[in-house]
Amino acid sequence: MNAAVFKKIGIVCGLMFTTTTFGDQDIDRLGLPPITAPIDNPLTGAKSELGKKLFFDKRLSADGSVSCASCHQPDRAFSDGLPKSKGVGDRTGTRNAPSLLNASLMDSQFWDGRRSSLESQALDPFVNPREHGLTSYGQLLQAIRHNQDYASLFQDAFDVHIDSIDERHIAKAIASYERSIARGNSAFDRYYYAGEQTAISSAARRGLALFMGRAQCVSCHHIGSAGSSFTDHQFHSLHIGLGRIESRLATVSKAAVAARTGERSIDATALSEEDISELGRFFITLNPVDIGQFRTPSLRNVALTAPYMHDGSVATLEEAVDQEIYYRTVLNGRPLILTPDEKSDLAEFLRSLTSSNAQAIASPEGS
Repeated sequence: MNAAVFKKIGIVCGLMFTTTTFGDQDIDRLGLPPITAPIDNPLTGAKSELGKKLFFDKRLSADGSVSCASCHQPDRAFSDGLPKSKGVGDRTGTRNAPSLLNASLMDSQFWDGRRSSLESQALDPFVNPREHGLTSYGQLLQAIRHNQDYASLFQDAFDVHIDSIDERHIAKAIASYERSIARGNSAFDRYYYAGEQTAISSAARRGLALFMGRAQCVSCHHIGSAGSSFTDHQFHSLHIGLGRIESRLATVSKAAVAARTGERSIDATALSEEDISELGRFFITLNPVDIGQFRTPSLRNVALTAPYMHDGSVATLEEAVDQEIYYRTVLNGRPLILTPDEKSDLAEFLRSLTSSNAQAIASPEGS
């Protein structure tokens, strides 16, 4: 990063974090809230570079065909364009790959919020049979240690010999890379936070007024006075996918409770069992009020990340707008009626949330 970096230490829920802010020259972060990192994993360039190499390395999968970037592609705002992602052996999971571009802004990770941090999330895909397909973290470590091009990177990042690394070093490095790719500086950011009145079109301005007003989008996709993550970090049900199991809900719910005591991990079950996957947050909390609820996604760069929803069942931005309008109608108990022109304005506003360089993050050579 070419700007001065400033850090301050804070305590959240008893855990210590560093809050990293960036100098005025770092225009890429315009409009973003401060980015936090655990006190034991401050963001450094060396860790980010190591994390980048790990992120794009297909050798860290069972058949050498899959890397983190397979499902989180830079030119798609770190999503993959598929309804449901595919891993080793062309195995399909149960969820749509969310964008990682601003994952560092989220209070929880995955659609069901089953992980609370980037560090705790980073390792799960490696040992998920529907993703990288490795059998253990030991196999992951062995694959890394057998590639001496990692030796200097781990030394620079953690001052540790490659033979002494453990999975925590890998998680910290990948999390650091994911924090480094946060991007703001959309047309909306330049309009709303930098006062550039011509940054967005008149249609997008009308869409913004609807977004914050009658369409009620802002109630879940928050806009802050100093920066916006465009999410409330909560879990909601749009009833998408739930209809398929509704007649069997009691049976599927019991199966989910039983699966929590089985040998298979929560992560592996969520991506393998389609019926249980549709229960969303319930499979994590086992609280009936969470049945069918999924995390509110950020809308930043949403125009680049179709298809939408947790199961990728909504193909276009316009269809997603219609779905959200229907949700508001059900939630309010009265119709929310928007004209075709108003829906078009809303979609135009959503397109204004695309970061200016969202597709310009380079992949390592040969990846």
